[in-house]
Amino acid sequence: MIEQVIKKSLKPLTVDIDHGKYTTEVLSELGKVGAFSPHIPSQNNGNLDLFKTIQNMAQVSEECMSTGFMMWAHTVCEWYIENSENEWLKSEILPKMVEGELFGATSLSNPMKYFAGIEPLKVYAVETEDGYLLNGALPWVSNIWPNSDKHFFGCIFHVQDEAGNTLRDAMALIPCDLENLTLQQQVEFIGMEGTGTFAMVFDDAFLPKKYLLADPVGPYLQKIKAGFVLLQAGMAVGVIQGCINEMNKSNLSLSAINQYLDNTPEELQEELNDAAEIVQELCEKPYTPGDDFFKSVLEVRLLGAEICKRAADSVMQHAGAKGYIVDAPAQRKMREAYFVIIVTPSIKHLRKEIQRLEVGLDAA
Repeated sequence: MIEQVIKKSLKPLTVDIDHGKYTTEVLSELGKVGAFSPHIPSQNNGNLDLFKTIQNMAQVSEECMSTGFMMWAHTVCEWYIENSENEWLKSEILPKMVEGELFGATSLSNPMKYFAGIEPLKVYAVETEDGYLLNGALPWVSNIWPNSDKHFFGCIFHVQDEAGNTLRDAMALIPCDLENLTLQQQVEFIGMEGTGTFAMVFDDAFLPKKYLLADPVGPYLQKIKAGFVLLQAGMAVGVIQGCINEMNKSNLSLSAINQYLDNTPEELQEELNDAAEIVQELCEKPYTPGDDFFKSVLEVRLLGAEICKRAADSVMQHAGAKGYIVDAPAQRKMREAYFVIIVTPSIKHLRKEIQRLEVGLDAA
């Protein structure tokens, strides 16, 4: 049923999405056929199948990784709610996200860099009796829409006293129609433009405590972080497979000369299959504690990004001059693949964190 949605609804929109068309139409249809539920036990008869959601995302990303990225943001937002202790969010918001009636996003790029010591946390709040007064700004968050009562995103922020001293960090689900929250479209991207990506500014935006995911956020992050990273494999697997598909198409007429290229579709397919097996194994126990397990998660995420980089290079070489034609699938796949390389955690971020964990494990 997911394949039917891709063929009938997504494929006719792929080029328009690449040119900047943002639509939740396909996400809604994917929700209706159950694409978002396998990793959400409360909405999946008590079953947790993280890898099935990754496979669903890979199917979508193989055709259009912009939509695959939106699906990742959405399914991660579900993961936030599922793993919280907020029963109101679980009963009122989560089922509608799983069904594709409401849409989720993740704004953890800045917090992940903050926890890795790369940049400061950019949103802060003062706690009141019944909520939080939010201020600050985030540069780019995707799968959101201005003033929409159907779009939500997760957000980590400093909780400060009135003097501006940080007390702790907390996390909440933010509705896009929150008063005094402004979404701004400041730039145009060469890829992933059709993903509903905005800068956001909080200016004394009051958030009721019913939206709280965790306060303090530390133990909760330990619970969700492996699933957060593993779900990104859906984008990597899908776009690599899309590159391989295009390389095979090019070889129908250019195989005699393409045989001299590195990173053949056969080689990449074998590496992709092996990497997917590692992801599947890790997905069986996403709540495994400890640095050793999380290091394995980061390593397979890095492996996916590195295969993406080689696939992006090879798909253009296999296509040759035809890859430079406007709307040629090869150059779109190249641009999509590079997003897996730079989206948080990027290759450089992953290598930094893996090195940190290695030092800690060696010391232990």
